[in-house]
Amino acid sequence: MEAGCGIVPISYKEKSFVHALQWAIGLEWYLLMKDPWRIAMSTDHPNGGSFLAYPQIVHLLMDRTYRQEILQRVHPRVLRRSTLQDLDREYSLYEIAIITRASPARILGLKQKGHLGVGADADVAIYTPSVDKRAMFEMPRYVLKAGQVVVEQGEIRAEIYSPTLHVAPAYDAGVLPDIKKWFEAYYTIQFANYPVDENYMAHGGQTVACSQSVPAG
Repeated sequence: MEAGCGIVPISYKEKSFVHALQWAIGLEWYLLMKDPWRIAMSTDHPNGGSFLAYPQIVHLLMDRTYRQEILQRVHPRVLRRSTLQDLDREYSLYEIAIITRASPARILGLKQKGHLGVGADADVAIYTPSVDKRAMFEMPRYVLKAGQVVVEQGEIRAEIYSPTLHVAPAYDAGVLPDIKKWFEAYYTIQFANYPVDENYMAHGGQTVACSQSVPAG
């Protein structure tokens, strides 16, 4: 049920075979996928992995030498149980832009996000080029929101609030009694306390269109 994280390592340890193998498998998926437009970079924040790890993930994808250095530190069985050491692919900056911006926007149907064309929201991150990709992505030179500079070299210049994006798919209300019964039998909170109400959209809401209906249950 909720908070049941199974074997997901909350505190990652390089010398743990299970932890390191999970790390290797994630990178294999990225590096073996031929079409970056089918990828959306994400972590299980806040349960299994913080979004603060994005710069390190980008570094691992763009720098094969760095990956090999890390592989020498992890549990030795990982080298035998994965193909990561044989993967030479290095992501380009263009591909990183796709999997972190353009592809997620396209998958979610957000036509005003993920590009710099006419009608886009002008949410832009500008980085100072560096050989150290992790350091480069940890500190953008500028972050623009709706065309306005909100962060410069880590310093906040302005606060801009955007509407909350949400999806409201159609569903069969007839299944609610069964879901409520199951929920209150196994969860630690009441069903009535679980839904997110409109108070969470203090700065307005924007409904995201669904590409297909989601079946209940």
